Amino acid sequence: MATRSYLREKIMIILYQYDLMKSNHLTCDIEELIHDNMEYVSDFVKDMVYGVITNQDELDRLANSKMKDWDIKRIDKTGASILRLALYELKYTDTPFEVVINEAVELAKKYSDDAVRKMINAVLDKVVKEENV
Repeated sequence: MATRSYLREKIMIILYQYDLMKSNHLTCDIEELIHDNMEYVSDFVKDMVYGVITNQDELDRLANSKMKDWDIKRIDKTGASILRLALYELKYTDTPFEVVINEAVELAKKYSDDAVRKMINAVLDKVVKEENV
């Protein structure tokens, strides 16, 4: 059985691929993306991917409201995928915020630069302090 950390990494990759395809005006089958990235069916992965995509506009607005002089569209697609996943998990699951922030920062350390990692950490910290999550 895969760890949640491993599954979050897979979710981030799927969200990244989805965003990349969408921004290049390519048709994108979410089920196919999930299938191509997963060795087995995971309800957690499906729920999170569909949740983030369904609520992306709201998640982007929330992220943008916590950034000074920045916008989520200016962050690299990997960092944006990590941030959206973490925001979704904060808002719509009962995962403890400490776990969500730690997992997002660890993904950002692996896939993004230091500036993006710091921004993700700061945005999530503000959301926890200022929103009722």
